[in-house]
Amino acid sequence: MTTFPLFLPCAGGVEAYLLEEVARICGPSATDVRAARGGVQLRAGWAEVMRLNLHSRLAQRVLLQLAHVPYRGEDDLYAAASAVPWEEWFTPRESFKIELTAHQSPLKSLNFAALRIKDAVADRFRNRGGVRPDVDTQRPAVRVFAHLDADSITLYIDTSGEPLFKRGWREDKGEAPLKETLAAAMLAASGWDTTVPLYDPCCGSGTIVIEAAQVACNIAPGLLRRFGFERLRPHVAAEWAALKSQAQQARRAPAAPIFGSDVAFRMVDFAQRNAERAGVADAVQLRGGDALQRMPPLETPGVMLLNPPYGERIEAGGIARPGRGGREQAQMEQAGDFFTQLASHWKRNYAGWTAWVLSPDAKLPGRMRLKESRRVPMWNGPLECRLFRFDMVAGSARARDAAGS
Repeated sequence: MTTFPLFLPCAGGVEAYLLEEVARICGPSATDVRAARGGVQLRAGWAEVMRLNLHSRLAQRVLLQLAHVPYRGEDDLYAAASAVPWEEWFTPRESFKIELTAHQSPLKSLNFAALRIKDAVADRFRNRGGVRPDVDTQRPAVRVFAHLDADSITLYIDTSGEPLFKRGWREDKGEAPLKETLAAAMLAASGWDTTVPLYDPCCGSGTIVIEAAQVACNIAPGLLRRFGFERLRPHVAAEWAALKSQAQQARRAPAAPIFGSDVAFRMVDFAQRNAERAGVADAVQLRGGDALQRMPPLETPGVMLLNPPYGERIEAGGIARPGRGGREQAQMEQAGDFFTQLASHWKRNYAGWTAWVLSPDAKLPGRMRLKESRRVPMWNGPLECRLFRFDMVAGSARARDAAGS
């Protein structure tokens, strides 16, 4: 069996969780599986390429490496790209685009570097068949990724197409929506057992609860979308259809209830429609309600997992920004600190629950007057965040100390 070197990029802080996921998806079919900066490397066959695209919740893409050679200048980049047998991967009827990243590259113009790589790909087709493929920077059929470090270039062909966080079900969304891959990373970091109830009291358009419900129902995240590998020459439609059929038959009923609520009823409607498209409307229970007032959705303690408003919507300390709108903003403006109120509400009403909160505010535990039992570094796009774990007990620390004296 032919195997290829693969690289699966992911958000910073997610590498260890992606490593576990890749091992679970590929099993012994993959070799040399190891975490790298910003992703996971491995060797695997074409079947694993399809399987990783279909089943990975944490990877941003599945990139297949075609070259890794030293360079000193732009002419070396042209030579490196010219040596790759692109005609074995796609035809000149397919448009393509070069995506270039660099780390400590000595080259002065990355735009010119990308242009030289693009010319090399197009010239190879013209020299061998007389026809150059078109370049399409908006909706290319094929994406070629190039990465430059201080002295070497690595060339990949992208097998994913659109980024993998685009699952195909999110059509309704609000402000600053959480990417599905980050929601999956939060679930992985929390160690959530699908037999334990899960609740997101700030669910927005439903990303966390829908991702959790698909995990609980064993629904592959890529079942609703198309992939870049379907436009590549090694693709065999019958093999892909069989793999999807196998995934569709693996669905199961969830073992525990999953709940979501949001102060904005409009967002709850969005979440409901997204859940229907994702095939999990029967596995999640959604409702409106203020996180500062909503009582536990059931008597049995469970896990709360939430990405509360911040960044574009609310400053890290809980101060509302203009444009947030709604009753929750008015309460925060009047009371001053949403997170302090939220922690008090939890201490009074959520004894026995474990709460995981994603925030870019490193001082959030102090603002909430809670002691975190764990903090996991995690990036939300350009924002460096932490996923804090709080183990809820009844009453305040002061009250407990007084009772024990």
